[in-house]
This record gives sequence, structure tokens and C-alpha cells, in this order.
Amino acid sequence: MSGRPFAVGDRVLLLDRKDRRYLVTLIDGGAFHSHAGFFHHADLIGQDEGCQVRTTGGAAYIAIRPTLADFVLKMPRGAQVIYPKDLGAILLLADIFPGARVLEAGVGSGALSMTLVRAGAHVTGYEIRPDFAARAQENVLAMLGADDSARFSVTERDIYEGIDETGLDRILLDLPEPWRVVKHAASALAPGGILLAYLPTIIQVAQLREALVDSPFAMAETLEVLHRGWHVEGQSVRPDHRMVAHTGFLTTARLIQAS
Repeated sequence: MSGRPFAVGDRVLLLDRKDRRYLVTLIDGGAFHSHAGFFHHADLIGQDEGCQVRTTGGAAYIAIRPTLADFVLKMPRGAQVIYPKDLGAILLLADIFPGARVLEAGVGSGALSMTLVRAGAHVTGYEIRPDFAARAQENVLAMLGADDSARFSVTERDIYEGIDETGLDRILLDLPEPWRVVKHAASALAPGGILLAYLPTIIQVAQLREALVDSPFAMAETLEVLHRGWHVEGQSVRPDHRMVAHTGFLTTARLIQAS
């Protein structure tokens, strides 16, 4: 929550003069250490967002609360996360709305999970690795708090073997063989529901799209999101030399005829 002083348990994003970023959680008796000395967490507790704190070596840091994108890029992870540029697109392509019943398979470190929950969805995750399931739940709780994270649960199971839930609004997949889920998804989604898959290679996309042809799904589309920043400094205005280009393909389809 913004608009209030920092307190014990808050997550804080520290920015140095070179725009390097550090994510810390404030604790009683804690301290932040860097190559330029340290400062005590107590120096931030009770201060307002945007304040400046200095280390024993004189290095200055600006303290602000992390955005969801900041947290996704800095949070503890066991698996590669879906990047913010794709998370925003997923919310619109899958048409996530408050109260939506969403099944997510392959929760990984929970980046997509927390994005869906924050948008108001009720999310059930299927994850075959117990360590990933535990990490995802920890990250969602750390970012969103107990109240919102109550709308997120993870079951350790293989979605390739079937889906227990029915009448779902959306099914989101981040796993290697989503074509094996198409038949299950057709039975689990409500008519008009949306299936979305995130895939790293176009060969996987082609196999998924082929499976969708002879299914109750229609309106299939595939795209990728490219993110190019700009360098703006005085009269020097140009595209950045580096950009976040391909990360994954997003494929969506809608259930027209319930299976």
C-alpha cells in the first residue's frame, strides 16, 4: 500500500545514482550492505516513500515501493519468469476480469500468478514440481499480502492427465506441450472461454495451432511482443542499443462449442 510510511515487513526498492536497483524487505535489526558500506533498516522505517538514505560510506539510495514489474524481475525464482512486457499483453489477450475463474498450468515462480490475482481473478495453479509450487505461493504472498493471495492456490499435479475444474473462464498455459491440453481445456472451459499458451519456439506454436484446427476452439491468434526503450538525454534522442526482443509467443483461442 502506498501513501503510508515504511514499516517492518514492507518491501522496498533501493535505487543508487547509477540506477541500479535492489529489493529488500525491512526487518527489525536488519541492515543493507553494499560495496559502499551499510545502513540500518531502522533508517527507513517510519520514513515516507521517495526518501533518501545514505550508507556509512556516503552512498545515497532513493527508497520507493516496488511495482509489480519491479518485483517480478527481482523476486526469488526457481524457474524463468514471464517478463512484464508479456504479462501486460496476457491480461488483455486473455481478457482477465475481476472474479474470473482462471486455471494456470506451469506456475513456475509465480510471476503470472500474482499478475492474475492482482487483476482480481481467482487462480488455481497446476504445477508438477513441489519446489516451484511452494516458491510461487511464497512470492504471491510476499507481493500481494494475505488477503489477495487467498484467491490463489496451487495443486501439485500434471495437467496433461486432465483437469478437475469445470466452468472455467480462462486457462493459461506455460508448459512445453500445450496441444496435449486442448481436449481437457474444451471440457473444463465455459462456452466462450479463452485458452492462452505462452511458448518459446514457433515449432511449438505450429503444433498447438494444428491441434486447435480440429477442436471446438476458434478465433486462434498468435503474436509476440517486442519492447524497445529510448535513450533521451538532452539533444541525444535515439532508440536504445539493446531491446527486450523475443521472449515467447502468445497464442489464444476461444471455446465456441463446449466439448
